[in-house]
This record gives sequence, C-alpha cells and structure tokens, in this order.
Amino acid sequence: MKKWIVIILIAVVAVFGGITLKNSYNDLVKAEEDINSVWANVESAYQRRADLIPNLVNAVKGQANFEKETLTNVVEARAKATQTKIDPSNATEEQMAQFQQAQQGLNSALSRLLVSVEKYPELKAHEGFLNLQAQLEGTENRINVERNSFNGAVKEYNKQVRQFPTKLAAMIFGFKAKPQFKAEVGSEKAPVVNFN
Repeated sequence: MKKWIVIILIAVVAVFGGITLKNSYNDLVKAEEDINSVWANVESAYQRRADLIPNLVNAVKGQANFEKETLTNVVEARAKATQTKIDPSNATEEQMAQFQQAQQGLNSALSRLLVSVEKYPELKAHEGFLNLQAQLEGTENRINVERNSFNGAVKEYNKQVRQFPTKLAAMIFGFKAKPQFKAEVGSEKAPVVNFN
C-alpha cells in the first residue's frame, strides 16, 4: 500500500512540476516578446529623430555663413547613431553602452548645432526652422518615454528570470537577464548656470 502512495505522490509532483515549468516558460516567452515590442518603439522614436535631422541641417545650410564643421559633425553623428543596432533578445551591457554612446554623440552634435543657431537671428525666426526644432524637442520627449517603457519591460522580465520557480525554467531554457538603459555618466551632477 505504501508503495502505491509513493508512486502517486511522485506522479502528482511530476505533473505539478511539468505544469509549473510550462507556465514559467510561457511567461518568460511573453515577457521577452514584450521587450522586443517595446524595443521596436524605442527604435521608431530614434528613427523619427534621425529622419528630422536632414531637414534641420538643410534649413540651417541655407544660412550662408553657418559653420560647416558643425553641420558635418551632425551628419556624421547621425550616420553613426543609425548604424548602431541592437537585437534585444540577446543584447549585452556592452552593446547597450555602445548604442547609448552613439545616441549621446548625436545628442551632443545636435546641442552644438542649436547653440550655434543662437548667433543667427534670422534663422531663429525662420518658421520652418522653428517647426523642425519643435518637432525635434517633441521627439526627444518620445524617446525618453519609450526608453522608460523599455526599462519597465526589462525590469519585469528580469524579475521573472530571478524569481522562483520561474528561475528554474530560465536556467533550463537559457533565459538570461537583459540590460536596461542607464543614465549618462555625469548626469547626476546639476549643470552650473552662470549669468555673469
């Protein structure tokens, strides 16, 4: 009689374990697909910015004395940023850092361009330029929202990868924690503003 009880207990544990393993695997697949979907939104927001830049550069190019080096830097930074791609399903910390560095390079070049524009009052007053500048600002906000959504999706996935019993399925099927966007180095320091 005891033999049958042990066999039944083993069968119940096996069935329960199999169901738990299946559910954990399916939850991990869903969470990973959520990351892929949100990553596509991040790429779309960055692509929108990249698409606006040629129009912005052309609007500025019309200014006869505008610094050509500044425009060249923006075009080169755009090319580098659009060439840096990531597959979110197997992204590493290093790849994410390279992606962020390329995007930060473009941010810096755009910032220098917009600071240079201050020297050209007729350009600052040009309606087309003002429209492009407003679109660019809106796009930067979209990028921030999408990056935050991506980090949220990765956070949920990483929690599942680390929690029991899903952790067992993650180890068996090779699901690993994924990197998130991080703050830029030095962003914790407030900029110094001097009106002198």
